[in-house]
Amino acid sequence: MLSGVILAGGANRRMNGELKALLPFGGKPLIVRQLDCMREICDELIVVTNDPKPYLNKVDRSVRIITDYFTDHGPLGGMHAALSLAKHDSVWVVGCDMPFISIRAAQLLLQRKLDGFESVIPVVAGELYPLHGIYDRACASHIVPLLHRGETRISALLNHVFMGGLGDRFLLENGVDLNFVSNIKTVEDYEAIAHKKGVR
Repeated sequence: MLSGVILAGGANRRMNGELKALLPFGGKPLIVRQLDCMREICDELIVVTNDPKPYLNKVDRSVRIITDYFTDHGPLGGMHAALSLAKHDSVWVVGCDMPFISIRAAQLLLQRKLDGFESVIPVVAGELYPLHGIYDRACASHIVPLLHRGETRISALLNHVFMGGLGDRFLLENGVDLNFVSNIKTVEDYEAIAHKKGVR
């Protein structure tokens, strides 16, 4: 049993204020594309956002839209809300700016978590990608003291949990396209990725 979470907060400053989650991608809003993917292996879907209104007429009613307990605490605050309210022990967390999330990668991460880890994170080209990780919902208790210290980065959590990693070699050998960790930070990123894939 797996909960799927999309973090859709942030000011989108480098997108000229445009919501990355609602960018057209493959004929549908990016967040809808992500939800369609996650639905294949998740029986609960959650969107965390500081403003639910733009999503109410975009996502299916089965998707839970929640807001932060700790406002203005960035992605770590959003993750705390999601883990606190998730129904299942294992939670797949992605960012709303990741157009190529991978079901296969998530399945491999979940399989590894079941060995007893509190979180399992992809490691691509030596870099940790906390978004697209699988977390135990009990990690919420580790997040609260970090938020009280003013921390906003999900990476700060990784020093406080029993974490496993899956490296790129293992992922490639198991049929995962490493593009799954790509994200859109700027208008230029969006144009380049959408043009390259021909999916705008």
